[in-house]
Amino acid sequence: MSILLFVLIISVIVILHEGGHCVIAKRSGIGVREFYVGLGPTLFSFTSGETKYSWKLLPIGGLCVFYGLYGDEDEDSSRSFFKASVWARMATIIAGPFMNFALAFFLSLFIIGSMGYDPPVIADIIEGYPAEEAGLSAGDEIVSLNNRKIEVYRDISLYNMFNEGREVSVVYRRDGQLRQTSITPVYSKEDDRYLLGFMGPAEYVKGNALEVIKYSLIEVRYWIEATWKSICLIFKGQFSPDDLSGPVGIAKAVDDVYDASKPSGAFYVWINMMNITVLISANLGVMNLLPFPALDGGRLIFCIIEAIRGRRVSAKVEGVFHFAGMCVLLLIAVFVMFNDIGKIFR
Repeated sequence: MSILLFVLIISVIVILHEGGHCVIAKRSGIGVREFYVGLGPTLFSFTSGETKYSWKLLPIGGLCVFYGLYGDEDEDSSRSFFKASVWARMATIIAGPFMNFALAFFLSLFIIGSMGYDPPVIADIIEGYPAEEAGLSAGDEIVSLNNRKIEVYRDISLYNMFNEGREVSVVYRRDGQLRQTSITPVYSKEDDRYLLGFMGPAEYVKGNALEVIKYSLIEVRYWIEATWKSICLIFKGQFSPDDLSGPVGIAKAVDDVYDASKPSGAFYVWINMMNITVLISANLGVMNLLPFPALDGGRLIFCIIEAIRGRRVSAKVEGVFHFAGMCVLLLIAVFVMFNDIGKIFR
């Protein structure tokens, strides 16, 4: 069952991502040669109009192949990707990540509507920790940390995770009045992390329809921010290889969550599967927008340069740029896959 759930999650994310590219490309007059989901040998396919739709063996990845994108079409072809206006190409590129964020938001509506949201209200104070010394108490609502607005309790955990040990100015609301204090987190050997000294709400709060929409947007924002800050930590050398996961690691996570959720019933299995899908979809949207060769963000950079200078960068230069990026991405993918397999047997 967990394998089927993994295939379902990845397939939905890939279909919507590549589907976003495909729909906007066709509406922009760009020819789509093939739309496929998965990698490896083709299991089945069919052709509709100009486009071949395929499902391949390995349920990871996918691609929307435009006319002329890889130099396989006559440059005079009116349906070539590069014959379209730079704005049409930019819209086509952005459509993929946009669909990832749209999927994350759509699923968040179900999650927040069913489970509620976590308000940034202190449920309890840990004795002997800085929060107690600073005068915070149960019932206080955290408004901001170092001028960073706090909208859900997880924002506090996220801030603390990426600012370990640094003094933080805390603005909180008590009895309708705003107050301010300063806290320096202390390291806990037992928890292996820095703690401010307070705990969040034990129960989630259900809101009205407008609040469900608001907190669903906040949910997507949270995962976008978490992904972006994690990427920054990687470049700062503060993440280890074990903090990275690919398809094997995701499949293991789906299996673990499925096993943990199963005793609580089918409802909680689906809610937690949707949570994983939101996380992966938002993560994929951010990763694809990175200005790295072969990714959507890398292609977008060339479109922006073209829009600014009024002419396209040499096709040969761009081709070499993306080919080199693809090679690097494949090496990283192989490394992450073997590392994920190694983590399973440790």
